[in-house]
Amino acid sequence: MILIVCLDDNNGILFNRRRQSQDRTLRDYILKMTSHSRLWMNAYTFRQFQGLNAAQIQVAEDFPAKAGSGEYCFCEGTDFHAWEPQVEQVILFRWNRVYPADLHLDQIFLMDGWRCTETEEFPGYSHEKITKEVYTR
Repeated sequence: MILIVCLDDNNGILFNRRRQSQDRTLRDYILKMTSHSRLWMNAYTFRQFQGLNAAQIQVAEDFPAKAGSGEYCFCEGTDFHAWEPQVEQVILFRWNRVYPADLHLDQIFLMDGWRCTETEEFPGYSHEKITKEVYTR
C-alpha cells in the first residue's frame, strides 16, 4: 500500500479529531495521482471528496486492511504504525504552515529505513505552496 498523509510544518495531522486544513487543488492532484489504482479512505476523509467524479475511491473504516499492493490509503488520524510492514511508499503533503495540532506524525516512522526520493512543490487553492515528499525504503 501507498500511504498518503497531510502535515503542517510541525508534522501535525489533526486538532481535536479534525483535519487541520484541506485544499481543493490538492484533492484534484490526489485524484489524478491515484486514477490508475484504488484510493482507500474512511468516511470522514471521504466527505472532502463527495460530489467529485472519482471511481477509484473506496470507503471502509478498516481500509488499511483492505488495501492491496500498489493501492493508495489516504490517512487522516488513523494509526498506521501497525501496517508499516505493508507500506511500500509514503507520500507526505506539507501545508507549509503551522496549525494547532494534537496528533502528529511520529518521525521515527520515517527514520528507520525510509528515505526521501522525490520532492515537488505546487500552488494550492488556499495554500500558497504545497510540498509533496515521497519516501521509499
